[in-house]
Amino acid sequence: MTKPLSLRSRPRRPHTVAAILGTALTLLCAPGASARTADGPIEARVAEFLRQQANGLPGEVSIEVAALDPNNQLPACAALEPFLPAGTRAWGRISVGVRCNSPVTWTAYLQARVAVVADYLVAARPLRAGQVLGPADLGQRRGDLATLPDNTLTDATQAMGHHTRIAVAAGSALRGDMLRVPHAVRQGQAVTVIGAGAGFRVSSEGRAMNNAAPGERVRVRLGDGQVVTGTAQAGGTVELAF
Repeated sequence: MTKPLSLRSRPRRPHTVAAILGTALTLLCAPGASARTADGPIEARVAEFLRQQANGLPGEVSIEVAALDPNNQLPACAALEPFLPAGTRAWGRISVGVRCNSPVTWTAYLQARVAVVADYLVAARPLRAGQVLGPADLGQRRGDLATLPDNTLTDATQAMGHHTRIAVAAGSALRGDMLRVPHAVRQGQAVTVIGAGAGFRVSSEGRAMNNAAPGERVRVRLGDGQVVTGTAQAGGTVELAF
């Protein structure tokens, strides 16, 4: 998993520029120099950083960090800052950045793997499109969630009573996009419209003008004929945002 490292050295504003540059060149040219921090090897700092980033994930989290090339010749670092590149999260196989801020600035990247082992739902038998799921339709397997699609379901309550959108083969992991969430409100249903803002809360009655699942937009005709648009909530309520 070790990959070549890119080194960007830029001396901080020194008392004597030549002295700092001389020190940096000595460190860079020292054969077999290994990048370390005041708190130990870079790999240990990265592993601890990833443990903090993975805090709260479901299941059993394990972290592997690839070792730096022993011939990397990076200068020793007194102020190391691990970071995740933009758009990256502590999940699956990732690159983790390490940025040195003192005494010489440089940036390198390590390869890592964050595994999250937990139970997830599978189809216990072949499922047809439009089928309402019950206990006999659901099974469980244990595996690394980081190798599965993000919307893989892990709790039976996420699937029980829902309709399948497509046919699903036995043993397939169940995903949220395979299921149709029951409507929170239906067209023509009497609903309670709730509006809240800074220092106030109002409610009114109306009728839904379209079907909507929880979190979807729904139009409601109020008693005075006014039509408003809000967000459908479980229990037949519609929330308006101000």
